[in-house]
Amino acid sequence: MHTDTERCVRAVQSKDARFDGVFFTAVRTTRIYCRPSCPAVPPKPQNMEFHPSAASCQRAGFRACKRCRPDTSPGSPQWNVRADAVARAMRLIQDGVVDREGVPGLARRLGWSTRQIERQLLAELGAGPLALARAQRAQTARVLIETTAMPLGQVAFAAGFSSIRTFNDTVREVFALTPGDLRARAARRSPAEASATPGVISLRLPFRAPLEPSNLFGHLAATAVPGVEEWRDGAYRRTLSLPYGHGIVALAPRADHIACRLSLTDPRDLAHAISRCRRLLDLDADPVAVDERLRADPLLAPLVDKAPGRRVPGSVDPAEFAVRAVLGQQVSTAAARTHAARLVAAHGVPVEDPEGGLTHLFPDPEALAALDPDTLALPRSRRTTLLTLVGELADGSLTLGPADDREEARARLLALPGFGPWTTEIIAMRALGDPDAFLPGDLGVRRAAEGLGLPGTPAALVGRAAHWRPWRAYAVQYLWATDDHPINHLPSEGH
Repeated sequence: MHTDTERCVRAVQSKDARFDGVFFTAVRTTRIYCRPSCPAVPPKPQNMEFHPSAASCQRAGFRACKRCRPDTSPGSPQWNVRADAVARAMRLIQDGVVDREGVPGLARRLGWSTRQIERQLLAELGAGPLALARAQRAQTARVLIETTAMPLGQVAFAAGFSSIRTFNDTVREVFALTPGDLRARAARRSPAEASATPGVISLRLPFRAPLEPSNLFGHLAATAVPGVEEWRDGAYRRTLSLPYGHGIVALAPRADHIACRLSLTDPRDLAHAISRCRRLLDLDADPVAVDERLRADPLLAPLVDKAPGRRVPGSVDPAEFAVRAVLGQQVSTAAARTHAARLVAAHGVPVEDPEGGLTHLFPDPEALAALDPDTLALPRSRRTTLLTLVGELADGSLTLGPADDREEARARLLALPGFGPWTTEIIAMRALGDPDAFLPGDLGVRRAAEGLGLPGTPAALVGRAAHWRPWRAYAVQYLWATDDHPINHLPSEGH
């Protein structure tokens, strides 16, 4: 996109927010960079240059605009759609792998050399992995500076900087303000924004409009595992297992953002927690592109027009979701919650939640691999399926995460006992974030298809759905929405 100068200029001149995060506008005369929808008067076209990432702008010597705050743009949707190594690298960088494991760790996960990673990312994004991670650290630092009362020295290390001097230099270079100036400006702009509760961070998660919250939050609330998830005071709340500790997050839909309230035992987990929450709510999606493709089918068009902007609910932990998918095989939503709640009570790590009713972290594969199969109130075949899954997840034979090739993961899952197309595709859709995952054999999908006049058999429906690619997972959300199931409705306060 950033190489199509004419198209980029039109987007900037029309202040088109759809392209925020897709490319960035650098202004040669002022040496600042902006998001396409910046409210300032657009610069002359001859003074613009376009970059594929904030890190590329920073590498070229531009600083972030103080009006449009381009570093807070939604992520580019192409990293979720694409399945190549560069896209997988970007998902890992967003997940904080470079900060925790360095560039060698990133390369090792992808099976590439560090030189290959550097070359590929520089070619596509105008910046290597260290520069991309640095830009993310700068944004994490800004969030901590502006939304907490944490001492700035602690902010530096929590954001992933190796020294306070590097932290100060980076903040000044990226934002043209010192950390102290950033905090003072935030206090003047919104005196009540910083959290008064130690360890609690309140922030806004941006998205591309429109966003239809009913199926997104309805699905999460209706399938919530007691002790791990709940709907309380208009927000979806859940516990998080994180690299340095654990956390509790509350996510609530607002007109132009998602209100996010994070309680972390270690602030170094902030960037990782935000990345997980964005994947959970599919906030980097491009709903205009999705809906445009699906609306081209005359039988889907009325569903899209009725509630545009549906997202695909994701997960904060692919391994957790895989376990829950097995527990949900051929049983009701309520039964699946009951089975999961028993595992949580028996094997989950207890946590304290002063603000609600959350009690445990979901047990990790290592804990579940050691359980006694006779304690599972499941059919024998389902026990075998579950224990085989958690055994392979625990010993690393099977990995499910941002770096994993989706087709390879599908093949590995299908090779496990008890795994058929439905379980594999629901994991691909919600745990691996594949926007083209499809469930032609799902009862709800088939019922909706028949009601709309779409083909009723799985094979015929797959043929018709070829026109919906690469957005078939979103088509599933629209088809499911024709039913009156609780997953399609925002829960009431009494939920």
